[in-house]
Amino acid sequence: MKDDEPFLLDDPGKLKALAHPMRRLMLRHLNVHGPATSTTLGELLGAKTGTTSYHLRQLEKYGFVEEIPERSTGRERWWRKAESPRDLRLPTPGQLAPEDRPVLAEFHRIGMEEDRELFERFPEAYLRDPEWATGSRGLGRMTKAEFKEFMEAYIALLMKYSPRPEDASPGARPMYVRLFAMPADED
Repeated sequence: MKDDEPFLLDDPGKLKALAHPMRRLMLRHLNVHGPATSTTLGELLGAKTGTTSYHLRQLEKYGFVEEIPERSTGRERWWRKAESPRDLRLPTPGQLAPEDRPVLAEFHRIGMEEDRELFERFPEAYLRDPEWATGSRGLGRMTKAEFKEFMEAYIALLMKYSPRPEDASPGARPMYVRLFAMPADED
């Protein structure tokens, strides 16, 4: 599979691995800042090394992180985000067995907590440098087919401007980009 092809994250074990707040913070750090040790991650997250080691092993089990053998020595193990599909998509509840649907709900709940935190940081980021922080809100009128087309176009645009770190242009910064959409006539 090419890394820009959609990949459906319908494995309940993988979803569960990603539905843990500390694991998500660890992945975010590795994605934004690059390789780290469990000790470094523990210091950053206020957790014991044993706890971060356990969570790193869980992420490794499902292919989200990998050890860097050439950089690891003795008890110090270095970790990086593993190569993975860039267009990772979540299943709909109907694509999961009923007993696995709570994991999807937890994944969304934790994601929304992260997004709320980013949303609260936005005004300060905008005041600090409006060329690097911007937002958009709108109201569209779409059929389901048009909405699907819109989302595919959005993902294609995001993929176009989101190369892997090693392929990024000089001066490129990691950017948080969020989009959520839902019907406006249900409130």
